[in-house]
Amino acid sequence: MTNTHSQRGRQERGVTLIELLVVITLIAAISTGLLMAMRIALNTMEKTQRRLEENRRAMSIQQLIGREIGGVMPVLADCGGSRGAFNGTVNTLHLVTSYSLEEGSRGYPRVVQFRAMQDPGGGVRLVMTERIYSGPASTAAACPGYVPPGLGGGPLGGSGGEMVLAENLAYCRFAYHEVIPEAIDAGNWVYGWDRPSLPSAVRVEMAPREFNASQLPIATLHIPIHITREMPGFYVDEQ
Repeated sequence: MTNTHSQRGRQERGVTLIELLVVITLIAAISTGLLMAMRIALNTMEKTQRRLEENRRAMSIQQLIGREIGGVMPVLADCGGSRGAFNGTVNTLHLVTSYSLEEGSRGYPRVVQFRAMQDPGGGVRLVMTERIYSGPASTAAACPGYVPPGLGGGPLGGSGGEMVLAENLAYCRFAYHEVIPEAIDAGNWVYGWDRPSLPSAVRVEMAPREFNASQLPIATLHIPIHITREMPGFYVDEQ
């Protein structure tokens, strides 16, 4: 009789408090490990997504610059002479182009100005202004001595209504390739252009201040210009 009660007591004995605490501790440790693994995975995915977005933005910005400069139109600026609307310095570039940021190549021509400016965070930034080309009067920015509204300090100052294309750059400058019809490959690269003709190419020299192996860096662009004729003057519908 005693043996029977002893066996039944051993079979009906419940879980002790120590065993319960051990189980709870193990479950908590496993749950904590899973949560930490999920958090690390989410952080890694967010960083990867951010890096991909930055790389896509860098590629799109470089494509935008190439298409706008490559779509240049040979028109004159309304400066009382034969000065072309395409002109620039080492820090600025002004042109009329058939490509626009908003409408691509399907919209109205645009008057575009690129400028290298001092970056508040250090280094240099590249900014762009774009407006609809409405005739010679809209090319005033291409005339000597023109200062954009609100601009202070010349080409390295600051003004509103601009789109920042690239920032935190070590340098940003523009160079223009001369056209020599008798020897196409013999032209020089110059850091200023105020001629009535168009250059054969534009070079936008850029480099980031800090190199990051995990990101696509902003690089120097070589943009060919396929228009070889002289500035024709005003178009028929502008007179």
